[in-house]
Amino acid sequence: MVGKKTGWERENRTHFDEIVVNYDKARWYYPDELFTDIIKYSGAENKKALEIGAGTGIATTPFLNAGYDVTAVEISENMAEFIKDKFKKYKNFNILISPFEDAALEDGSYNLVYAASAFHWVDAEIGCPKVFRLLKNGGTFALFRNNAVPFDGDELYEDIQAVYNRYYYSHYKPHQRPTRISKMSYEDFLTSSEIYRGFRFESLEQYGYKDITMKLYNASQTYNADEYIALIDTYSDHRALPNDNIVALYAGIKDVIIKHGGQQKMDFIFQLYMGRKL
Repeated sequence: MVGKKTGWERENRTHFDEIVVNYDKARWYYPDELFTDIIKYSGAENKKALEIGAGTGIATTPFLNAGYDVTAVEISENMAEFIKDKFKKYKNFNILISPFEDAALEDGSYNLVYAASAFHWVDAEIGCPKVFRLLKNGGTFALFRNNAVPFDGDELYEDIQAVYNRYYYSHYKPHQRPTRISKMSYEDFLTSSEIYRGFRFESLEQYGYKDITMKLYNASQTYNADEYIALIDTYSDHRALPNDNIVALYAGIKDVIIKHGGQQKMDFIFQLYMGRKL
């Protein structure tokens, strides 16, 4: 039976347990300026941070190197083992294996709570008030993620979409396809519907946060066919497809990239959304 899901359901949070090393190699890195802006905004003298959904620690290192004591909450046991080994030389790092909703943490303890492309896995009705409780007065809640920007009218993009039509959208039947990021303005990213798309809640204001700010950062990266397949294999909606669809989707996309010269350039808009507990 054709599924009606989106691939982003919370039961898919553990898909990444199977591909930890490849995940760490394939996923994107965030702009240095983004971390600089978070640290400047938080301005904490006693730098105690909590990371929600640390994954393989891609967004952990900048805060450890900035002197933060970082506690990471990670649901995946394999990823938790990976990140423990990765940061074993850091005395200012601890990890807790748990869904964030269930994690036993002390209220009023953190100057900074942040999540990198991870908060959409959290039940916001539990997660947002919990973060508020965990923060010290004046503490910062920072959420950031990336958005892939397609090239309008690009033949490579259109050919890849034809493969998606056959092997991806034949399984998923969303009410509407993803927003074309290339058609969005800065103001669009501030709308409640767009914040919901990225973080699964409509605004930080509704949970009592103040001094709300958002900033966007542009970046580009070029992938060969194998690198691009490795990247999309870290997307939970892709991994949740039936195996036959996965095999055909990846093979079709790889053939298209090779046909168009063997490289796929990706533009990204990184999105930072922050608020304070006051």
